Amino acid sequence: MMEQLQPDDQHNRRLASHTHPPDWTNPTAAKRYNLVVVGAGTAGLVAAAGAAGLGARVALVERAWMGGDCLNFGCVPSKALIRSARAAVALREAPHFGIPLETSVDVDFGQVMERLRRLRSEIGIHDSARRFKELGVDVFFGEARFRGRKTLQVGGQMIRFRKAVIATGTRPLVPSIPGLEAGEFATNESIFSLTERPGRMAVIGGGPIGCELAQAFARLGTRVSIIQRGPHLLPREDVDASELLAGVLTREGIDLHLETNVARVTSREGVRFLELESPSGGRRLEADLILMATGRQPNVEDLGLPSAGVRFDHRGVQVNGRLQTTNPRIYAAGDVGMPYHFTHVADASARLVVENALFFGNKRSSDLNIPWCTYTSPEIARVGLSEKDAIQENVKVSIFRSELATVDRAVLDSRTEGFVKILAAKGSDRILGATIVAEHAGEMINEITLAMDAGLGLKFLSKLVHPYPTQAEAIRKAADSYQRSRLSPVLLNLLRGWFRLLR
Repeated sequence: MMEQLQPDDQHNRRLASHTHPPDWTNPTAAKRYNLVVVGAGTAGLVAAAGAAGLGARVALVERAWMGGDCLNFGCVPSKALIRSARAAVALREAPHFGIPLETSVDVDFGQVMERLRRLRSEIGIHDSARRFKELGVDVFFGEARFRGRKTLQVGGQMIRFRKAVIATGTRPLVPSIPGLEAGEFATNESIFSLTERPGRMAVIGGGPIGCELAQAFARLGTRVSIIQRGPHLLPREDVDASELLAGVLTREGIDLHLETNVARVTSREGVRFLELESPSGGRRLEADLILMATGRQPNVEDLGLPSAGVRFDHRGVQVNGRLQTTNPRIYAAGDVGMPYHFTHVADASARLVVENALFFGNKRSSDLNIPWCTYTSPEIARVGLSEKDAIQENVKVSIFRSELATVDRAVLDSRTEGFVKILAAKGSDRILGATIVAEHAGEMINEITLAMDAGLGLKFLSKLVHPYPTQAEAIRKAADSYQRSRLSPVLLNLLRGWFRLLR
């Protein structure tokens, strides 16, 4: 019996009724399945639904909650929390827009979290066991273990397959910190169970999860500190973007401790005392809650992978470009086999696996242009190469940039911090990558991703007509700078001479 999601209220009970029904009875396994999917997160659900929709006999095995990390502990609850935090900021900024408020803005944290749980339970129906049963998928709850190269055991049943997909995802990576015991910190798997707002929160880790939740909690009234080992937040992102975000978070009252390690934690009467070490010296930080946001590790243990001939290591299941493991019958999709741990990547990789596994396809993951977005304010979105990547990989690029401060919509919205930076192959308009920092960067990056997928360059983006006023005009402005770069002094002088002749 699965432990009930906390708090035990109507919303979490409704979610559980979708994602791990307490009265569920596993079906009797078929003689053989075209596809067995292990793990019912995004990758597993997409693979199972896609294969079943094409007529395949499919089994789906989940040990905990259908919907995986995204629905239960990731994208869905975090974005609900972020939306409430943005509403609080909008009210505080109302006087700036000529709308004075007669009272201060108070946050009812309990209602914020109840809204989160309610919306999560509503969305949960899309990932429900009953829905997938109606799609023709045999849904099994229990621990899956491979018993051979084409056999899987769930409970007392042996499930035989022609092809299989490992889609078991990842879980929080929690480094060992002296003095910090289990249960004395939160991760993304427990933070959304809170019903009372912590007064002071220390976030260990300055990646996407750490930055998003740090800003959200700070906007909801928590005093927040971020402790980051490296010199920059969001170390995978463009340095200009990371530094801009650091300035925003600092102005919003978040204390940043960069190039800092947590040497030890002690606890007394519910308070955590963090001993910090940095090049500038040591200091002590007090917190009521510690959020560990220090990365992810793959769920590969206890699956019997050696019995199936599937190699794995600390990074996950080893796959080739077709996402095929060392057992040709078995593939991996999503976080457990991909270097990019995003829901949309899990979706894309599952679609690729279905085609390759069931239809002898030769689609390769390296062919995917993968955008991603960190949902801070402003958002930071990226696709392809960053400036740092280009330097490390010795790729010759030209950089074309536009500032949001030059975009009318950004000025009208009082959201002028940000930029669009596009990298093109040197001497060409071929787009190799882009970084966007803007309030709606996650929506804007799709235009550049589409251009890259379609082989359309900066010349095309420069000619693309945008509605006025929109923040996406910043993309056209960056493309326009490429067009201006083509006007060499010699060509410009020739054009001036030509127009003199026409006067």
